[in-house]
Amino acid sequence: MYQGSRTGWLEVVSGVMFSGKSEELIRRVRRAIIARRTIQVFKSHLDSRYAGVYNVTSHDGTEIEAIPIDSSDEILRQVRPATEIVAIDEAQFFGTELVPVVSRLADRGLVVMVAGLDVTFDGQPFEPLPALMALAERVDKLTAICAICGEDAVFHVRVDTPAAGSDELVADHVGGTDKYQARCRRHVTRPE
Repeated sequence: MYQGSRTGWLEVVSGVMFSGKSEELIRRVRRAIIARRTIQVFKSHLDSRYAGVYNVTSHDGTEIEAIPIDSSDEILRQVRPATEIVAIDEAQFFGTELVPVVSRLADRGLVVMVAGLDVTFDGQPFEPLPALMALAERVDKLTAICAICGEDAVFHVRVDTPAAGSDELVADHVGGTDKYQARCRRHVTRPE
């Protein structure tokens, strides 16, 4: 068993929409399964795109079973004693409350793999990813392809802007190419 016999650590996969974060997390989870590690995968209940709330699914349709949760604290309550690896997708939905939870799991000897957006659609750092990247033993920042010119994209923009005065919920912002486009620095428009 991993716990107690090894030091835990944190791995972060960050990037913008369409950069392959979930796909990379799924790849790592599958490798852990092949290595016969005991793993639990968690995701926000807000992300019900593609295969629904009980799977982490990449934009290309690759998927793996996951436990939907409402808050970071639920992860601590649901991690089984035999679990060696915890994977968390769409970390941005959990806010800064995820940081102490992830640290606690790693301190207990677990490997924690986290994937999420590191920048908002308006080009600002998106917590908790910046904080998690600062604490991680391994960070992989992925880029997408700019929808305008094909260069590396480190930003994404909303292409379906809500009506003025709209009070859309966060869940209404979950989407794919219907709502967002990846953009390079040259083609992202940010307010001055």
